[in-house]
Amino acid sequence: MDELNALRAACAGCTGCGLAATRHSVVFGVGPCPSPVVFIGEGPGQQEDLRGEPFVGPAGQLLDDMLSIIDLGRHNCYICNIVKCRPPGNRDPQPQEQDACFGWLERQLRLLQPSIIVCLGRIAAMRLIRPDFRITREHGQWFERNGVRYLAMYHPSALLRDPARRPETYTDLLTLREAVRTLGPLPNA
Repeated sequence: MDELNALRAACAGCTGCGLAATRHSVVFGVGPCPSPVVFIGEGPGQQEDLRGEPFVGPAGQLLDDMLSIIDLGRHNCYICNIVKCRPPGNRDPQPQEQDACFGWLERQLRLLQPSIIVCLGRIAAMRLIRPDFRITREHGQWFERNGVRYLAMYHPSALLRDPARRPETYTDLLTLREAVRTLGPLPNA
């Protein structure tokens, strides 16, 4: 955990892109280290920027509810984003912003050593699984790279906007739960 805290401190001083000029906080991530299961969204929103913690607004409350269905939570999995600073107006992070932040995420993942990475939404899936990833067609499917299993699900904010997607997401959660059970006991933060 000391190495992750050192990385968090280094990231707090990042000025690699224009988002650094408008942020209140660098939103690094929360959870145990190492962590066999890591959830990755696209970027922090307003509440996350103000509190310095990922997924704490309405979408975060929904994510917590979703995780509790499958016996996961901030205590036994890690939650972070592709970019660590809030894009203005909660717009999608631009490719150059993702590029500027991606090294931080790669270093996080090396320390976290996940067996499963869950991409929350299309932006994360396009960056981590495949650039032409189609969330509406490929959510809930497993992909593997370098011994790590990847699964994409709808972003909780998308589920708030379109509750009709919730049954599909529930099925994806059950798929995830089965995979997590094969990992054995999870660490606690």
